[in-house]
Amino acid sequence: MKIICSKSNLLSGVNIVSKAVPSRTTMAILECILIDASTSEIKLTANDMELGIETKIEGIIVDRGIIALDAKIFSEIVRKLPDSDVVIETDPSFKTVITCEKAKFNIIGKSGEDFSYLPFIERDHSLLLSQFTLKEVIRQTIFSIADNDNNKLMTGELFEINENQLKVVSLDGHRIAIRNIELKDFYEHQKVVVPGKTLQEISKILSGDADKDVDIYFTSNHIVFEFENTTVVSRLIEGEYFRIEQMLSSDYETKIKINKRELLNCIDRATLLVKEGDKKPIIMTVTEGNMELKINSFIGSMNEDIDIVKEGKDIMIGFNPKFFIDALRVIDDEDVKLYMVNPKAPCFIKDDEESFIYLILPVNFNAANA
Repeated sequence: MKIICSKSNLLSGVNIVSKAVPSRTTMAILECILIDASTSEIKLTANDMELGIETKIEGIIVDRGIIALDAKIFSEIVRKLPDSDVVIETDPSFKTVITCEKAKFNIIGKSGEDFSYLPFIERDHSLLLSQFTLKEVIRQTIFSIADNDNNKLMTGELFEINENQLKVVSLDGHRIAIRNIELKDFYEHQKVVVPGKTLQEISKILSGDADKDVDIYFTSNHIVFEFENTTVVSRLIEGEYFRIEQMLSSDYETKIKINKRELLNCIDRATLLVKEGDKKPIIMTVTEGNMELKINSFIGSMNEDIDIVKEGKDIMIGFNPKFFIDALRVIDDEDVKLYMVNPKAPCFIKDDEESFIYLILPVNFNAANA
C-alpha cells in the first residue's frame, strides 16, 4: 500500500477515529487504527467493539492496500510531523514507512484482515437532525447520566421518537434532564438507550453547524450516526428505560421566576466554601420578592439575597449546589422558572413549552443550623 495525503487531513481523521480506540483491551488488534486504501477511498477506522468510528480522508492512493497501525504510536507520529504531505508505504510483511519532508519513521503494522470491521447495519429507520441540534441536546442532558456502572441504563440516554417529537432523557438517581425537540418530519415510534460515552465522543466530533445534518439510524441492537465523511456505530444499552412520567408532576405550591445568571453566579460563589467530596447543601429560603441563599461549611459561611417573582407559598429547601449549577449552565434563557411543592419533593426547572425540564431532588438539612 502507498498513499499520500496532507498532514492536516490525516491528523483530522486520526483525531476522529481515536475516540473509539479502547484504553485497555486484551485484543492487541483493537489498539490499532485501520488504514483502508483497498478501494478508491482512504478510510480510517477504530473499533472497541462497543463503539466504532470510520472516517474518509482526502488523499492519493498510489498502491491499494490495507494496514493496521498501533493507534497511540501512529497518532503521536502524525501529530509531530511537519505541516506537509505525508507518504505512508507498507510492504507484504507489514513494515510501514511514514515519510514527511525529511522525517522518516519505520514501524511494524499488523494485517488489516484481522481487524474488527464495523458491523453492517441496515439503514431502515432514520432520523434527520442538524449537527447543531444534536450537539446542543447532548450538552443539555449528558451531565445527568450516572458515572458508575451500578445501573447500566443510567449510564445512557433515552432517545424516544413519537411522530414529530424527539425526547432525550438522562438521569442518575438524584436528578433528571429532559429535552423535547420538535422534528421537521413525522417518524415511526422508536425508543432506544444510547451509551453516554458514545454521545460524549460524538459531541466532540460534531462541528455544531446548523446547516450540516446528521443521519441517525436505529436497529434493535445498534445506532448509527452519519455526518460529513464520518460514520459512528454504537451498541445500544439493553433493557427497559425508567418510567419517568410518574415522576413529572405538574403540581406545585411555589413558583419562582428568577434571573438565571444571578442565581448561577450566586451558587457558584457559594461553592467556594465547599471542599471536594463535602455534602454541604445550599439552602434556599423563599419569601415574597426574595430568595436568600445560604451555605455553611467547615471553611465558613455565606449568604446572599436575590430578587425574585414568587407565586404561592414561602419555602425553605436545600439542594446539592453542583446539581443546580449543572442545570443552569446549559439553559440559555435569561430568566428561569422554578417549581416546588415542599422541602421533601423535587424542584423542577422548566420553560413554558417544556422544551427542557430539569428535576432535582432536595437534600435533608438541619433547619436549626440553616
